[in-house]
Amino acid sequence: MSRGLVYGAVLLAALALIPLALIARARVTTSDVPRIQLIQDMGRQPKFKTQSANPMFADGRAMRPEVPGTVARGELHANAAFWTGRTADGWVTAFPVAVTDQLMRRGQERYDIFCAPCHGLAGYGDGPVAKRADALQEGTWTPPSSYHTDLVRQRPVGFIFNTISNGIRNMPAYGPQIPAADRWAIVAYVRALQRSQDARVTDVPPELQRQLR
Repeated sequence: MSRGLVYGAVLLAALALIPLALIARARVTTSDVPRIQLIQDMGRQPKFKTQSANPMFADGRAMRPEVPGTVARGELHANAAFWTGRTADGWVTAFPVAVTDQLMRRGQERYDIFCAPCHGLAGYGDGPVAKRADALQEGTWTPPSSYHTDLVRQRPVGFIFNTISNGIRNMPAYGPQIPAADRWAIVAYVRALQRSQDARVTDVPPELQRQLR
């Protein structure tokens, strides 16, 4: 084999290694220059970003408000009593849903998850979170309310629903976490807790009253 062919083969082998070396270097280095994108797929297009200005509109905003009168699909919420707990006359005093055994069981389940940690299983404001905060004595804790005070017993069901939805004092809003139907189930269970701690003999069916003596 002639010396020229050997030199040529070595040169070609060295040139073939250059792309591999560039790829290896690119994999271990960083750059503020975007990578080459051969197929755009609308990944880069002229647009206005969130909260940016747009001189096309009189208010100078790129983000456009909703057209008046439009409602997102599934968010009409026309039944104000169900969705807000109040009407034009004030807080609703009657449940906008049927109070059934299934609703009560659902309310107890949701109550034990979301409410009992602070308010306690019986609603006296003595849940494990409240007890722990009292033990720490850091001065930043607002004790949860007991459901069995005259003030809370007299609250309309709509007020309690709104409290769960939007919070009160240091209690956070649970509207984003708990669907409206489950919030009403919790309200029904809270009413059952209040009744259980303020029951009278006359509340017991006559055929069972003899067992209490």
